Amino acid sequence: MTTSPINGKKELSPEQQEGLLKILKARFEKNMNRHQDLEWANVHAKLQALPEKLWSLHEMERTGGEPDVVDHDMKTDDYIFYDCSAESPKGRRSVCYDREALESRKEHKPQNSATEMAAAMGIELLTEEQYREFQKIGNFDLKTSSWVKTPASIRKLGGAIFCDRRYDTVFMYHNGAESYYGARGFRGSLRV
Repeated sequence: MTTSPINGKKELSPEQQEGLLKILKARFEKNMNRHQDLEWANVHAKLQALPEKLWSLHEMERTGGEPDVVDHDMKTDDYIFYDCSAESPKGRRSVCYDREALESRKEHKPQNSATEMAAAMGIELLTEEQYREFQKIGNFDLKTSSWVKTPASIRKLGGAIFCDRRYDTVFMYHNGAESYYGARGFRGSLRV
């Protein structure tokens, strides 16, 4: 990853772009059940036109998310990528929910928070609804769990929510937002 000194945007080198596009194409073709009726050529053209989105996808890939197209918004012509790794991305685990939660810990602070990492990567945390829809295309988080976007009313009271899949069922739970676990990370989404 390099940062362009001219415009301050995060960009990949041409070699990194080419490598990432090969990975994304192979994953797209291997998992057609996630995006039936979509063509890689159209996704590829959008990605090449938006290098800042490629950088975000690179960050998703670098942290173990294995991003792939899961939907196409016909109104906006956006392709929607989610982290499709079998378990919550390894490079994003052991994080509390947000900055406020991180600062509230007196000791044993995690290195980061889910919302800050997502913002730095240019992606959004999945909502509970998105997470449930996502689980319809596969079985994810069978051993791990993922923070999801928490409603302000819950966060205001000190909590945060996370989801996982157990017993062939998607569960939503709560924890103090300052908690963190080695098996809990977060999944993100990106519109391209």
